[in-house]
Amino acid sequence: MTGATVDGSLLATSLRTRMCGSLRTADAGTRVRIGGWVHRRRDLGGIVFLDVRDREGIVQVSFDPRWTPAEVLRGAAAVGVESVVLVEGEVGARPAEARNADLATGEVEVRAATLMTLGPAATPAIPVARTRGEEPAAEELRLRHRVLDLRRPELQANLVLRHRLLQATRRHLSDRGFLEIETPILTKPTPEGARDYLVPSRVHPGEFYALPQSPQLYKQLLMVSGFDRYFQLARCFRDEDLRADRQPEFTQIDIEASFVQREDIVTLAEGLIVALFAEAGLAVATPFPRLAYADAMERYGVDRPDLRYGLELFDASDVFRGADFGITRAALAAGGRVRGLRLPGGARFSRKQVDELEAIAKSAGAAGLIRLRSAGGALEGPVTRFLGPDAAARLGMADGDLALFVAGPDHVSNPALDRVRQEAARRLELIPPGALAFVWVLDFPLVERDAEAGRFTAVHHPFTAPHPDDLALLASDPARARAVAYDVVLNGTELGGGSIRIHAPDVQERVFRLLGITAEEARARFGFLLEGLRAGAPPHGGIAFGFDRLAMLLAGASSLRDVIAYPKTTAARALFEGAPAAVPPEELSALHLRTDTSDEAAGAAAGD
Repeated sequence: MTGATVDGSLLATSLRTRMCGSLRTADAGTRVRIGGWVHRRRDLGGIVFLDVRDREGIVQVSFDPRWTPAEVLRGAAAVGVESVVLVEGEVGARPAEARNADLATGEVEVRAATLMTLGPAATPAIPVARTRGEEPAAEELRLRHRVLDLRRPELQANLVLRHRLLQATRRHLSDRGFLEIETPILTKPTPEGARDYLVPSRVHPGEFYALPQSPQLYKQLLMVSGFDRYFQLARCFRDEDLRADRQPEFTQIDIEASFVQREDIVTLAEGLIVALFAEAGLAVATPFPRLAYADAMERYGVDRPDLRYGLELFDASDVFRGADFGITRAALAAGGRVRGLRLPGGARFSRKQVDELEAIAKSAGAAGLIRLRSAGGALEGPVTRFLGPDAAARLGMADGDLALFVAGPDHVSNPALDRVRQEAARRLELIPPGALAFVWVLDFPLVERDAEAGRFTAVHHPFTAPHPDDLALLASDPARARAVAYDVVLNGTELGGGSIRIHAPDVQERVFRLLGITAEEARARFGFLLEGLRAGAPPHGGIAFGFDRLAMLLAGASSLRDVIAYPKTTAARALFEGAPAAVPPEELSALHLRTDTSDEAAGAAAGD
């Protein structure tokens, strides 16, 4: 299971001499003692075979009257699946017709002389061993019985890979002079973005710690303190609303360095990605392409574009301008645009298939899709009669193309066309198997207008440095100011993001004011950071990678939960242990807390 990373003989103990999965033909004739779990049992009437499993793999153990005492053979016939056994015997070559090419140990077996059942098992609540093509049990059931689920070879291989990726990260960064420094888990509540998980203080009644959403401020203060290269495999916590495939606690590769500019961090990050993918057996070429945020939004409708295929968005406003078509006329008059996608070969889609694409666009906020087909040299579709005879040429449509348009403001068309683009690429089979398309997205906006709150909010976080060329815009036109921020994207998934930080206290105070944070509020929430910056701060910046997501991608897993030992559900519950759970009143009292169980409170909670 771990491949060549561990010599099975190095894991010998006083009870076992070898790991099950380490045995090979070179071991034939060797006396061994192995310990593990009974994966399968096959009773052939006088001969019993046990497949015994440990973390290194599975080996067949044969109980045959020719080499196994009768009482041992009877014990093998009675042992239950998933029981823990200790077997002693001789390694022998399996007959050619009995070899198993699916197992690394498939050319050998252990011919048992003794058998001890060390941990008899009850009938498993979920199956660990599965036949080829058999689906695992339902995920909720597997999470409830996580101890059994973690015995599955697939999950064990995922967690072994996760370990190797953690160690590769440490090696790569340590070799480049980075210091692994732990930052606090009990921190000051300074909510940004998601809600904090709060921890009541017993010794300071009415006061609370927060679990960190990230080590952001602490790593900046480490730069101020002179530790000019820091990293951490950081545990982070976010009390977010329920979202698919998000975990309330997660791990990130957190990196910060001093006396750097954007290119230093980009180069470092690319090197780390190369090392991690190499650990998983994948080669990655650098440097990665670069894409400005504004270009990404214009061409793909999203700031994490999938570049494994084309299908770029285009602006068709000029083609529709003047057309007596109510939907586009109203959108253009309101200052919006008509933007679309050309799908080569998409004219073959049935009306039902295009309706399905339209449903996707509607789910992302669009009112619908405007459709045009090019077939036999002519355009087809309800809107055709409103367009000129040269519309196909002006839209760049070839015979057999399907064009789909959204009319409206960019904040409506972008998410809708992004979703349609992804689904159309899948249906047109445009995604090359195994392709790795990395891209850096740069020059994000520094702030964006929150219409509901009536103020600006930070696009990344309030400590991101404004682009040096855009400092004047903080006063005159903040929405146009760029940040020295950067995200690295793979196949449409953000792997990590970072920025150069604000190191000048006066600039940090200007950004706080821009975000509506008063001087008094800034002192209360971030006074320790401002005090640090005033002590003399070097230019610094960094990046953080979502480690769980990296591990999921490199393991080929379909869910974050398959690369985390003890994950939570999408409802943030740990089913195997029953967390979160109610706390007895006396324990709450010691923390100076009580719960409000009134009907009004219950109703308010239900409405959140």
